[in-house]
Amino acid sequence: MNENLTHIKLAIYDKCSFTISNYHEEAEGKEYEACQFDLDGKKIINRSAKITPKKVGQFVTFWRRDINGITTPFKENDSIDFFTVNVRKENHFGQFVFPKSVLIQKGILSTKNKDGKRGFRVYPKWDVTLNQQAKKTQSWQLKYFYEINSSTILEDVVRLFNEK
Repeated sequence: MNENLTHIKLAIYDKCSFTISNYHEEAEGKEYEACQFDLDGKKIINRSAKITPKKVGQFVTFWRRDINGITTPFKENDSIDFFTVNVRKENHFGQFVFPKSVLIQKGILSTKNKDGKRGFRVYPKWDVTLNQQAKKTQSWQLKYFYEINSSTILEDVVRLFNEK
């Protein structure tokens, strides 16, 4: 298990009595620490986002290869319950917990009517967004975010993983 996920397991998941099973790293996506696992029976796709030099926020990939070897967005009928994104900047560390329904609503998962995204930006609470689109995106994303520190409210984390 990668360092970020190990930290989250010890600091949060274990304290919430969550159990990780069926863990496997994805063959591609090592630079994003791409992995999948079950968390108390819920299917999780996990990535660690990266800071990019020219834009606020962090970038994360969210794709897989189809049978022809082409990168393709995940789909609404894929076996996924949550997409978790680990974010770190200086002394800050946190995790986004996006439910499948929100990924569909925001156009990140492909549907029969719309192609999804292969990557997108996330904006943790410590990032100061400058343009209106980034502010709007940060506003909805923060509903699915928790910072990992000594004041993390574990009940809020449990609530996030119980969203549909």
